[in-house]
Amino acid sequence: MGNNLFPGTCLRRGLSIPFWRDERVLRVLGQIIFLIVVVGFFYYIYNNMITALAAQGMTPSFAFLSNTAGFDIGEQLIEYVRSDSYGRAILVGLLNTVYVSIIGIFFSTIFGVILGVARLSKNFLVAKLSSIYLEILRNIPLLVLLVFWYGGVFISLPRVKESIVIGSVYLSNRGVAVPWGIPTETWSTYLVILGAGLVAAIIVAWRLKIVGERTGRPPLTILWVTLTFLGTGLLGWLVLPNPPLILDYPELSGLNFSGGHVFSPEFMALLSGLVIYTAAFIGEIVRAGIQSVSKGQTEAAKALGLTGFQTLRMVIFPQAMRVIVPPLTSQYLNLTKNSSLAVAIGYPDLFSVGGTAHNQSGRAVEVIALMMGIYLSTSLLTSLFMNWYNEKIKLVER
Repeated sequence: MGNNLFPGTCLRRGLSIPFWRDERVLRVLGQIIFLIVVVGFFYYIYNNMITALAAQGMTPSFAFLSNTAGFDIGEQLIEYVRSDSYGRAILVGLLNTVYVSIIGIFFSTIFGVILGVARLSKNFLVAKLSSIYLEILRNIPLLVLLVFWYGGVFISLPRVKESIVIGSVYLSNRGVAVPWGIPTETWSTYLVILGAGLVAAIIVAWRLKIVGERTGRPPLTILWVTLTFLGTGLLGWLVLPNPPLILDYPELSGLNFSGGHVFSPEFMALLSGLVIYTAAFIGEIVRAGIQSVSKGQTEAAKALGLTGFQTLRMVIFPQAMRVIVPPLTSQYLNLTKNSSLAVAIGYPDLFSVGGTAHNQSGRAVEVIALMMGIYLSTSLLTSLFMNWYNEKIKLVER
């Protein structure tokens, strides 16, 4: 027979398939064509933008970052005055964003884990209260929640002279005044001691990991690591001739506070809103992770005589973490990006400071591109760390 009547005949005879019929070639060509279309589309947009800006005499440039900002920033972690540059102003906004995000992630994680475990409690009242909290908070827009905390709670507190006093803490419409440490001449030496304590804690964690893998019984790594670091810090505090910090207490002084540290109503409203909102989602993630573990694991743990806490720590949570960590990463990213809503309550975060820089300099494209790049970088760093952690805690089949 001269004709190929059956598929694959040409392959059996050693003949090659024409490239326009080869699925492998067509798959690669399709990807190349798609990439060309995407690049062409973005080049078209970029070229239009450059042409429009050039017609207005505005060539894109980041040289404006060295110009004088000329505006004040209410809260700052580094020294800043209005005569500083736009670049330093944006740096102040970035540090404010990172500051509130790190604290928010820490407290929302703790609160979320408690809510998730309480949601599955056998105590009817605890389980129902947790369920009501989760359902309500997850269905309230975050912006509404932030405005409520700011206008309905912290701004509505009494005036300074009528502050609510809880120990050495003052609550007023000027913020929350708390005792604060003032560094002394031994502070730099104490930082070295804390660094040594951190190294010792890492070594303890490494040794405990080896012991756990050898014995098959996970030790209380977090507890011992924390005790090692705190113990080193306490020992260093006692050894130094002078305390590295002197506690400064807030006091009423006229229409404001003197001494201590005052957390502004804007910061407290933003932090409180982010924590209680994100914790609701983390609580549901923790609940789902715990329920993903087979009930047989709990029954086996009880058969071995493990207590409820031991079962949760050594059996349930290690297996649930593979389900918890991926969506938990998304919540950390959401919290960081949601901090940009601070502009609605006057907290000078990256978005707020960037908006002011944009209004004054007229460099809309450059400022927005810079903010997008910074938010993207922080998100990628967070994802990188969480992916590394997820890789470390994943279950290994034996």
